[in-house]
Amino acid sequence: MNKIDNLDSLLSSDDLNNSIIELDNFICELCEWGDNMNVLTDPQKNFYYNQNLEREINNGGFSQYFINSSGDFAHETINSLRAIRADHTANILQSAIDQFPDKMVPRDRDERTELVGRIEETANEKWEELDQKFFEYKDDLNSLNIEYVRKHRTQF
Repeated sequence: MNKIDNLDSLLSSDDLNNSIIELDNFICELCEWGDNMNVLTDPQKNFYYNQNLEREINNGGFSQYFINSSGDFAHETINSLRAIRADHTANILQSAIDQFPDKMVPRDRDERTELVGRIEETANEKWEELDQKFFEYKDDLNSLNIEYVRKHRTQF
C-alpha cells in the first residue's frame, strides 16, 4: 500500500485547501485517475469519490459530473459523503441521482452518457437548482475530508 510521505505536515497545515489538493493529487496518481481503483484503501476511495464530485460540480455542475468518468461512482459517492458526515451534500447528490430512471446511474460511461442525453431536457433544470444548493457548502467538505483523513491516517 502506497502512503503519502508528508501526511503529517499536510494534516497540520494551516493551508487546508492546499492540503486537500496535495492529497487529491497523490490519490489520483496512485489510482491512475480512477482507472485502477483496486490499489486504494476504502478511506482513500472515499476521499477520491468526494473530491471527484466537488471538482466536477465546480467545473460544470451535475450534468458534467454524470457525463464524465466521475459519474461511474455516483452511488458510491453517496456513501463516501455520509462517511465524512456530509449528509446535506449526500442528499443533494441523491436528488441529482433521482433524475435517472429508477434512480439508478449506470456505471458504464457510454450507457450513462446516452441516458443523460435522453433525460437532460427535464433533468437539467433540477440539476442546475442542485448545483446552486451544492455551492452553498452547508457541509464544509474540505474540513470534513481532512478530519476523515486524520481519523483514517494509517490507511493513507
